[in-house]
Amino acid sequence: MENNKEKLKSIRNLIILAILLYLGIQHIDVVWGVVRNLFSLISPFVLGACIAFVLNVPMRAIEGQVEKIAHGRKKYTRAISLVLTIVSVILVIIIVLFVVVPELGATIVSLKDLVPPFLMKIQKLAEELFAENPEIVKQISSIKLDWEGILNDIIAFLKNGAGSFLNSTFSAAMSVVSGITNFGIGVVFACYILLQKEKLGVQIKKALYAFVPVKKADRIIEICSLSHKTFASFLTGQCMEALILGTMFFITMLIFRFPYALLVGVLIAFTALIPIFGAFIGCVVGVFLILMVSPVQALGFLIMFLILQQIEGNFIYPHVVGNSVGLPSIWVLVAVTLGGNIMGVLGMLVFIPLVSVLYTLFREEVYKRIQGRRELRGKF
Repeated sequence: MENNKEKLKSIRNLIILAILLYLGIQHIDVVWGVVRNLFSLISPFVLGACIAFVLNVPMRAIEGQVEKIAHGRKKYTRAISLVLTIVSVILVIIIVLFVVVPELGATIVSLKDLVPPFLMKIQKLAEELFAENPEIVKQISSIKLDWEGILNDIIAFLKNGAGSFLNSTFSAAMSVVSGITNFGIGVVFACYILLQKEKLGVQIKKALYAFVPVKKADRIIEICSLSHKTFASFLTGQCMEALILGTMFFITMLIFRFPYALLVGVLIAFTALIPIFGAFIGCVVGVFLILMVSPVQALGFLIMFLILQQIEGNFIYPHVVGNSVGLPSIWVLVAVTLGGNIMGVLGMLVFIPLVSVLYTLFREEVYKRIQGRRELRGKF
């Protein structure tokens, strides 16, 4: 009798689900509008949770050091650690703004003087190379690039065109205000999460066990724990690896007296956060900048990049990031490609630990099923 009731209940739930799915497809515009409005309401809190997750990584290390200094007194340890973490992040942002940005501006200004002579050299080399073909030489000679005019047009657009567009568009102004407001709410929410993370964790567990069967709740907590560990390890390792790689380039470029050492070092450190392809983006920009000064030095920089990249890939990355992600190289490439196509640079960063979690869960399920089948024993 009880089995029949359970079956009827399951059939009823399936029918209700099918009706709701049918109505949702028929009124997809309304459903999408509701989803968008709902996401806009919760987006500050989602952003706050993401900020809290990222800040929690350095905060744990800082908190450990503060506890040692305070000799185990935990009354103000959490608050002090949070303040020190936020101050550290602000200092990094200030360093980037006041050290890297002026350097970038000076580089862009210097390109105005460096690019025209470089293009003239390339043009002369091309004319000498095709000296036996007068028609090609004539075509090359007719090419004239007004670099100063192009640069002035870009600056004029940034000053006038983009500025007037933003000033005249009320919706753009409102979106900026809304974005700043959401970011502020997200930061405050992140601070509350970080100050009370253990308490919040207990509350979430209680709610989960209250509404979900014990076995399923245990499995959900296990998956969440694996996801947190994987994402945190990947974030820590990737940031450390990028910092080490950027510092290596900066010091090596200073030793060999390459131009733009600080700018290229910082650029490679930032782009190295993108797995697999990131450092090569910084390499291309570095080669272009140095090429304007000296083609020989650009070639030397390229050789230096390949050597440092091999050192980083074979010695530094395995020890710093190690097997924290637990994902074979082929699946790392798949994760980066899929993430980049779906969500751009953010997708590249998110999809590696996400695919790692799915890979770990799938591998556990495969091993469990194989061990449960007697006819497969001894085949692997």
